Amino acid sequence: MNVFITGASSGIGEALAQEFAARGATLGLVARRKEMLELLLKKLPGKHYIYAADVTDKYRMREIGAQFELDSGGADIVIANAGISIGVLTEHFEDLEAFADTFNTNVLAVAHTFHPFITPMSKRGRGHLVGIASVAGIRGLPGSEAYCASKAAVINYCESLRVELKKSGVQVQTILPGFIKTSMTDKNPYRMPFLMTASDFASKAAKAILAGSSYRVIPWQMAWIAKLLRLLPNVFFDKLFGNRPYKPRRGQ
Repeated sequence: MNVFITGASSGIGEALAQEFAARGATLGLVARRKEMLELLLKKLPGKHYIYAADVTDKYRMREIGAQFELDSGGADIVIANAGISIGVLTEHFEDLEAFADTFNTNVLAVAHTFHPFITPMSKRGRGHLVGIASVAGIRGLPGSEAYCASKAAVINYCESLRVELKKSGVQVQTILPGFIKTSMTDKNPYRMPFLMTASDFASKAAKAILAGSSYRVIPWQMAWIAKLLRLLPNVFFDKLFGNRPYKPRRGQ
């Protein structure tokens, strides 16, 4: 089993690398910080490949995608996990740059990650393309305008791609984490129900991916909350979340 993971140097990506390595997979690990990837490599059993890259660089991602195909003999699972979470308030002009950065990393980079694998996977008639979205993509939350919008885009993008590739034998899967304890969530100034460790999430996510689930919210409790929030009329939703503290903006 050959697994390609972006954002692998920390948080969810690192936990997914450890989980799949423990399952005997050969990994292709991508992150901007090569030194962090080298440290992770020392912790993992088996033979793996590391690629220092910025996922927003579509040319570099095409290059390393093709390289992993050669290095591994062909990817079985590709996990577009790299992401950023920054508080954004559209009223502030300086936040528009953070808005663009969020979409470049959280949305466009998912397409950059999948692109080099679609043709070879389709030729083999198998493979998994996995987008890591978020329950934050189900409804918009105050102060998280860019993050919520970007994750909603990932959910819809993966659904479009799933239907498009259905006849090819390539499975497109969407995983929606709830609150996972990582450096990204450590600064959140609000309650995080059903907070789980990255390693627990990775274990459940790997099972869902290997089982072929097309859409999975983890943990399951957040799936029910997400469904209830989607059904909640706007007047009640606005009242419930109108005074929610904001995620810190860039530089705060």
